[in-house]
Amino acid sequence: MATTTIGIVNQKGGVGKTTTAINLAACLAERKKRVLLVDLDPQANATSGLGLAKQPGASLYPALVGKQPASAFVQSTAFPNLDIIPSELDLSGAEVEMARTDAYLHCVKEALAPIVAEGRYDFILLDCSPTLGMLTMNVLTASNSVILPIQCEYFALEGLAVMSRVIRQLRESGANPTIDIEGIVMTLYDGRTNLAQQVVQEVVTHYGPKVFETLIPRNIRLAEAPSFGKPVIFHDTNCTGSVAYRQLTREFLQRRHPEQADDRPALGAALRRIFDTPQPETPLNVIPHS
Repeated sequence: MATTTIGIVNQKGGVGKTTTAINLAACLAERKKRVLLVDLDPQANATSGLGLAKQPGASLYPALVGKQPASAFVQSTAFPNLDIIPSELDLSGAEVEMARTDAYLHCVKEALAPIVAEGRYDFILLDCSPTLGMLTMNVLTASNSVILPIQCEYFALEGLAVMSRVIRQLRESGANPTIDIEGIVMTLYDGRTNLAQQVVQEVVTHYGPKVFETLIPRNIRLAEAPSFGKPVIFHDTNCTGSVAYRQLTREFLQRRHPEQADDRPALGAALRRIFDTPQPETPLNVIPHS
């Protein structure tokens, strides 16, 4: 099976991007998929969220500037089928050196190319900074597709419009002609608020089937899991956060392989309830995907 590289991207912080990267990776690994999570955020939250220390020299930095192979930085985690290339603060300096190279937009793609060619992993997930800097643009050019987590609040809609525009520009410029949005994940959903329901409805109206039907709720156990260095399914396997990310993973795989869909109940009950709920007449301003 060929390796698929997926970027988990949003230039806005606090939308559940790293939480989604960690827990989607863990849930895929739970389903016997071989997963490599690459932490390309100098804050290294995905690294600590999987229980690894932030060690100087452990990041992809040397591979990005052609000094060492990326495979030298792969580490095992405590979780079966899940490996990681960790990050640390020095990675922030990579952007300066990358900018001096001719292929400055393809440093991540070239660094990971031997791992992709080897076919050792089913999925490589790339977690990046909440910016549109050099590392994030490299993630976008290295990815076959991207998952966009967005918080169920108004400002997140503006970020979604920006990301859609950047992805379109990369595709049209030829920097990554095949990139597309794999899906949009609605995170930090609170069904008690009209705003959250309205944001979901507006995003679905404009982006249609790009939106995953699974909604990721606000959940204390999900929020505290990184402090224990564990994905939520290993912190509290039955909490609503675990249920949600397992459901998201199942939906993600079903979209990719509809013929392998199982016979468990259909997804999207929460999403359908939102559309059955009367919403305020004033629409939110969302720039549609194209």
